[in-house]
Formats: sequence, C-alpha cells, structure tokens
Amino acid sequence: MPSGKTVKFILYEVLQFAALIVPVIVTMERFAGLIRDMKGFDRTAYWLVVALSIAYLTSVTLLVWVPLKYLILKKRRFISEIVQWRPTALAYLILCTLPCFAILIASSKVQVDGGNRLDHFTELPVSLVLFSLICVDVIERIRPCRLIGKSDSLDPDLEMPGPVLTHLEPVTTVTGQLHADEGQEGQSEGQSEGHPEARNGGTSGRWQSLTTSTPDRTSPSHTSPSRPSSGRSIAASTAYLYSSSSRPRSYSGPLGFLWRKDLRSEVCVDTFLFWLDTVEMVRAGGEPAVFYSAWVFPVYILAFLSTLRMVITPHNPLLSSAGVALQDLPFFVLRVALTVVFGYVTPVLYPLKNVLVSLTFLYFTFLTRLRIFRGQSMF
Repeated sequence: MPSGKTVKFILYEVLQFAALIVPVIVTMERFAGLIRDMKGFDRTAYWLVVALSIAYLTSVTLLVWVPLKYLILKKRRFISEIVQWRPTALAYLILCTLPCFAILIASSKVQVDGGNRLDHFTELPVSLVLFSLICVDVIERIRPCRLIGKSDSLDPDLEMPGPVLTHLEPVTTVTGQLHADEGQEGQSEGQSEGHPEARNGGTSGRWQSLTTSTPDRTSPSHTSPSRPSSGRSIAASTAYLYSSSSRPRSYSGPLGFLWRKDLRSEVCVDTFLFWLDTVEMVRAGGEPAVFYSAWVFPVYILAFLSTLRMVITPHNPLLSSAGVALQDLPFFVLRVALTVVFGYVTPVLYPLKNVLVSLTFLYFTFLTRLRIFRGQSMF
C-alpha cells in the first residue's frame, strides 16, 4: 500500500495536471464553436481547432511539463538551488494562462472583423482559467504541509509571523551614565592611592576578587530603593523578534472551537484575496463594450503581466515591488482610462486601492529615507 506522502504527491500532481489541460480544452472548444458559427456551421473548422488543442496539450505535456516534474522530483542541482522563484508556476503561466488569454483576445478580434457578436466568453472559460490559476498557487503553497492532522510544516509560506518577547536590556540615561563615569574616576583614584597596580594587564588576586564580587551598579535589581531614581533612572528597552514559532493562545470550554484556526485553510483565503484585483480586471474586460473594442488588448496583456507575481515565492521581499510595478500602477492607469472612455465598467474602489497601495509603497520605501523625513520632531 503506498505511503501517505506518495498519495499526497499523486493527488497534487493530478490536480495540477488537470488545472493545466482543462482550461485549455474548454477555451479552445468554445473558440472552435465560435469559428464554426462564423463560417456557417462548418464542422470541419470545429474539429480542426479541437485537434490542434489536443496536439498542443500532448506536446507541452511530453516536452515540458513531465520533464520539469521529473527534475523537481529527482531534485537536480540546478532545480533544487532555485529558492526565490517557482519553476512550476512559471511553466504553468506560459503553457496554460498565456494561450488561454491569447484565445480570448483572438475570439474578440474574430467577432469584430466578422461583424457578428455571438459569444464574448464572459463566464465559463474566464472563470475556469482564473480558478485553475488560483488552485495551482494554493497547491504550491501547501505542498510542504500534510493533509491530515495538525500542520507541522516549518515552511515560511505557511507561517503567520507574530511578535515574540525575546530579551530585556537595561539602558541607563545620560544622568546615570555621568554618575557612573564619576564613580569610575573615584575608583581609579582610590586604586592609584591605596590599591595595588595592575601588572601585565591584570590586578592582584585580592583586588580582582573584590571588584568581580561588586554588583553591577547599572542593573535595576541592585538599585537601592532608598535612593531617588532621578539621577540613576533606568529604562528597559524591549526587543521584539518576529518568529514563526508563535501560535495563538488556545481556549477551552464549550465555545473553544470558535478560536480554532489552521494555517492551511488560511492559505486558500489569502490566495483568493491575492488574485482578487486581477479577477476584477479580467471581469471588466469581459464587458461587451470593452470586449468588442481595441481596449481588450491592454486589459488581457496587463492581466497576464500581473499573474507573473505567482512565479515569485510568497513572503519574498521582491513581491512588494513586483506587485506595484506589475499590477497596481498599470491597473490604476488602465482603470482610469476605461472609466473615462466607457464609464463605470469597474468599481471606483479598485482604482482607489491601486493608487493607495502605490503611494504608500513609494512613501514608506523611498521618501522616508530622505533627510527631510528623518526629523525626530515630525509625527
């Protein structure tokens, strides 16, 4: 009987392969039906397009997808050393998402040139392509995690970092430091008058034992409570480190199930939110006024460019700048242009989101490093 790891591996591979071939087959079949209707119900053109889609899927599976999966399974050196981006995601975008978007653009062009608006691919093909894209992203994120029991994966893609108190450092004030310096000067004078001198970088055994046994005057645990704390006030600097080992506090009782959470299920939610802006852009491109115009080209081109963010591993520092460069800035410009030309084909919330994300990224990443924004008296 195969082990659990083998079953999980087979399940993931079958789901990813289905996400690769199903969107292409459905989109090509709809395009074949469109060509058949445009040519007066010519079934020869229909089966020719279907045969081309089957030949394409067979070729890319045998020449690209299976060899890539074999190299990843065998952990070849030039594959295992890749940690900043995901080869499987890149191959999926090139082999599936790009052809599907190209077919959608071609369907619009064919209908506009033929003068007949028969099918503008508004629902099933577009939703299937985006859903398969999200499924592939989810599978790549939860692959290191097991499917049964509690999640014991230490993969950073599945961890929700939280603040953990690590240590406290005593920090003296300026006044306390001055008193400490005066005390050190008095000790040095007393040492030169009544204590033996240091020889060869060290002191005599009696004086060395006396100095080492003296408690630290800057430690808050050795501060005399009778003395005022104005001249020797001590502040504790709290250091926080973000650790992946932090877990939410568990609760018991009849309503304890309300506090239960699992990072594997949260990955699905986060992935759908990650692609929500791209989904809305493609939905706006499916509007008949946009789909049957030249604006369908920039809509699908920019939508595909935004999908390239999936190639970057999650929680990679490069992902923020890639999101602004590939999604938020281009989407903001395109949405403003679509609103001016066609009206409110997309909600105003999305261009506001794009401009807010872009401005906050530019401000906190670049402008705060300038000298004018470093003043301690400002905010």
